[in-house]
Amino acid sequence: MMDPEVSLLLHCADWRGLLESQVKVELCERFNRQTDPALELHIEEVWTERVTREPWLFNGAKFRLHSFCLASLECPSSSCAASEHPPCTQSSKECSVVCVEDQEGKLPVRQRQEDLCNLDPLHNGAQNSLDLRNTSINQTENMGDVIQQAASSLEQDSSICRAAQLPSHSDQNTHDEDTGPLLTLRLGLTCYKDYLGTNWSCRVAELRQRGEAEFSDSLALLAQPLGVGGVLCTDDGQVVLIRRSQRVAEAGGLLDIPGGHPEPKAVCEEVSMVMIQQRQEAVVSELFGSVCAEIRDEVNVPLSCLGEPVLMGVALNHTSAGRPSAEFYVSCSLTSDEVRKLYWKGGAEAHESTDIVFLSRTEVLQLDRSSPLWLELCPSAKGAVLLYQTVKPDAERDRCSRHDAQLTHN
Repeated sequence: MMDPEVSLLLHCADWRGLLESQVKVELCERFNRQTDPALELHIEEVWTERVTREPWLFNGAKFRLHSFCLASLECPSSSCAASEHPPCTQSSKECSVVCVEDQEGKLPVRQRQEDLCNLDPLHNGAQNSLDLRNTSINQTENMGDVIQQAASSLEQDSSICRAAQLPSHSDQNTHDEDTGPLLTLRLGLTCYKDYLGTNWSCRVAELRQRGEAEFSDSLALLAQPLGVGGVLCTDDGQVVLIRRSQRVAEAGGLLDIPGGHPEPKAVCEEVSMVMIQQRQEAVVSELFGSVCAEIRDEVNVPLSCLGEPVLMGVALNHTSAGRPSAEFYVSCSLTSDEVRKLYWKGGAEAHESTDIVFLSRTEVLQLDRSSPLWLELCPSAKGAVLLYQTVKPDAERDRCSRHDAQLTHN
């Protein structure tokens, strides 16, 4: 299924998703957006005009997703946990490999290697790294064609480095010490103002061209803030969607999943790269914890009723120049009726939505572009649905439910 609005940057289907202990982050200033005086002036102008129209907007710090490194499925125990990225003093050029199988499942179909590759142990035979600039939309004059090509490529190659079957996240608690982190997210810092002035700018095509020409990276001048979203599944097997208010900045009136952004300020009050680099484990905790906080604030479900978030992958929203969002699966101990009652009581961010909708897991798995409901989904919800369909994080639960039903019938 192809949709030009979204594509998948990475998915964790081979593990049925990743737990917090399987993810780590690396923060460095060279993962920040590139700047220049003319661009900063443009950003200020865009922000001033936008705030004049929407005075409730707030400029907060965000994490910028630069790239990621996913452990090799052939040798998970010796990859991310045992390797370190070169110090930030080295060149900003990165070796990156897009390990996407060909039709026979044997060889990568696209690679990019630079001199630094030989110096970077993250890129040895036990590990594959993929840079955002390789899989996001590359700049051309016809942006629509490029979006279609990116979505088509990722749709045809439904697995990244699919080479072996590993334990699902339901089994990982007993394997965490053996495997260590399987995914490394390389993060810089940005802010909401920069996002509106770059990813949402009317000059985004020009910024992509400049990024490619000046930095060999079409995303170099873009904010690329990392969002989060949660596929919330109730105890009676219903997936929660909320209809966005017309007052929100994007996709007003469309159906969405609960979501937002991990906040650097939640990691340390004084937001600076130096301070945050000292608390990288706290950044991972904020990444996973923020999706539960968004569910609590938007749907009014207590944190005590939520299961441990499972990272399904990262989706790209091409209506905002390929902005990335980490999408999670979160189970809930409440039924859909109980969740509905809590929602209508109103949470801390009740003003961001106007209605709640429930779909069965089966309905979500069957959603595609031919479904009338698909047209009502905002891009972030579409990306989350695609990841849910790909990763199937609750497949083990379905098998157990069918087994229990069979025992009861017998």
